[in-house]
Amino acid sequence: MSTVSAQSVKDLRQQTGCGMMDCKQALSEANGDFEKARDILREKGLAKAAKKADRIAAEGGVFSYIHGDGRIGVLLEVNCETDFAAKNSEFQALATDIAMHIAALSPKYIRREEVPTEIVEKERDILKAQVVAEGKPENIAEKIVEGRIGKFFKEVCLLEQPFIKDPDTSVGDLVSAKVGQIGENISIRRFSRFERGEGIEKKDDNFADEVAKMSN
Repeated sequence: MSTVSAQSVKDLRQQTGCGMMDCKQALSEANGDFEKARDILREKGLAKAAKKADRIAAEGGVFSYIHGDGRIGVLLEVNCETDFAAKNSEFQALATDIAMHIAALSPKYIRREEVPTEIVEKERDILKAQVVAEGKPENIAEKIVEGRIGKFFKEVCLLEQPFIKDPDTSVGDLVSAKVGQIGENISIRRFSRFERGEGIEKKDDNFADEVAKMSN
């Protein structure tokens, strides 16, 4: 087993937000492979999150993010199990990051179960027509449609979107990792996104790129 340096542990902790001992153990398990250690921490976070998913989360808070000159704003309710966790800086940073993400990528729903059936079916019909027009064989057309429906969910559902600061991680995985870190269930309950002049024809700025530059 390779020796794990203190700097590697520190770097992994800064990138993942996990505890020092968890980072050291992950690096040891990965024989010093930084990316493998990140995957180990992510898997452990998902496992812990799954165990806590049914626990009631009624504490937390309402968080806001206002971009720059007030052009875009987000109100977001994120819940946890205790008031103690709600005051945790890591929990609050998570909520702020998610609010920024919502401002940038404008999800329509939190999770795929919230997408109305009629919207999903309409999207499926559109995708099926596209696949037929592409001349795909009927025996694989349905699989292609389902694959593209999955991509649709990633575009409109917050928890399935790639996180704006780390596109290799979904927002859902980000939340799960934080559950593993603070030891409590975390639930994104609701959000509202406001954009100045929304519905009025105006210049189309690439806000997602703008936020990404700010976060570097």
